Amino acid sequence: MGRKSASFVRLTLSYLVLIAIAVCAVYPALWVVLSSLRPGTSLFSTSLIPETFTLDHYKELFTNPSFRYGVWYLNTLKIATLTMIFSTILTTLSMYALSRFRFRGRKNTLTVMLVLGMFPGFMSMIAIFIFLLQLNLLDTHAALIIVYSAGSVLGGFVVKGFYDTIPRSLDEAARIDGASHLQVFIKIMLPLSRPMLTYVALTTFTGAWVDFIFAKLVLRSKENWTLAVGMWDLVNSYQNSNFTLFAAGAVLIAIPITLLFVFLQRFLVQGLTSGASKG
Repeated sequence: MGRKSASFVRLTLSYLVLIAIAVCAVYPALWVVLSSLRPGTSLFSTSLIPETFTLDHYKELFTNPSFRYGVWYLNTLKIATLTMIFSTILTTLSMYALSRFRFRGRKNTLTVMLVLGMFPGFMSMIAIFIFLLQLNLLDTHAALIIVYSAGSVLGGFVVKGFYDTIPRSLDEAARIDGASHLQVFIKIMLPLSRPMLTYVALTTFTGAWVDFIFAKLVLRSKENWTLAVGMWDLVNSYQNSNFTLFAAGAVLIAIPITLLFVFLQRFLVQGLTSGASKG
């Protein structure tokens, strides 16, 4: 009886902790959504649920001539999508080569990547700024895409570790059957690495979607701004008063990330449950 009571207490405490974590996670998001539907511009409200609901803030985002939310949205979507594609390709190919092949300079390359990854990205911003200035890439979306995509490779040790866990017997069996290195990579490694590809795609898309510091450094003209820079200017230009409009913009910002996660979650589960067999 004592063991049953102790088990019941532990189970109850576990549920209470999970409920508390869920409330802490859901409440801020719910507050932002409801604030975007609240009339007025004030941050303060006596109740969580507004007495009246309005969609005027969402309409104002696209009709107010003082800022260009629609243009910023498309700019950010383009930058984040291309960064996700290029980063996934570069990280997957480079880490697969470092994991599976042995060549001169491999250890030195890994050491350099490890050392560079130890320094914060802020230290390289001035050098990158000067480099982009010399290449006439300032105030362009290409500059952000190139830097984001190339920088993601430095953090690819997780991908390399994932490939290291895949048995080499799969490669050897495929090569005995006459498969080339490219066929082994496409037909064997890519299906097995679906969870890791999902992880890389999600992290690179999210990182490019919400980045503010580097985008603020590179982008100068209002037409080329991303959402992070534009939303900062939106609040700053209103002297930190129009928070309901900011909340409406934040809700629309969260939609692509949510949809991408819901879409890729299926591939994540499939990849985790998939296996490999030599037929």
